[in-house]
Amino acid sequence: MEKSESIWQQVWENLKAIAIALIVAFLIRVFIAEPRYIPSDSMFPTLEVGDRIVVEKVSYYFSSPNFRDIVVFNPPELLQNFGYDSDQAFIKRVIADAEDTIAVRNGKVYLNGDPIRESYIKEPPNYQISPLTVPDNKLFVLGDNRNNSNDSHVWGFLPEKKVIGRAVFRFWPPDRIGIINNN
Repeated sequence: MEKSESIWQQVWENLKAIAIALIVAFLIRVFIAEPRYIPSDSMFPTLEVGDRIVVEKVSYYFSSPNFRDIVVFNPPELLQNFGYDSDQAFIKRVIADAEDTIAVRNGKVYLNGDPIRESYIKEPPNYQISPLTVPDNKLFVLGDNRNNSNDSHVWGFLPEKKVIGRAVFRFWPPDRIGIINNN
């Protein structure tokens, strides 16, 4: 009998350890960080199709996204009206936040009247945007592949509440592993 009870105790202890590990993994994914796959070239050259990244969620519980942060977000209502699922994730770079004025002319993005240096973009934008002021609790986000990105220049401002987190680390492919630099 003792041997049988000992085996069942070991099985029970192992099941408890597995259950705890699954709960911890679930909580980490929901509240702290999660992996994501890059399905398009809208953030090229910073992120390439097939890259796998870690999205950190904690910092935006305490502060708003910052200029040049690469954010992952659920689509705003306008995109949902065009058929995107409400839980589908997008990834773009924050170019302006509340009360900033944004404009695009002659291949340059202007923030509060000054051109911004963008060494991370694929090519200059081939579109124009008249000056717009970002409303409270909204962001203006653009893909680094300016001319091939479904972003704020197409669908408008992103509500901050749609932001899931920020891209912080690329873990795949092996030759590109590293911290994702916002600059």
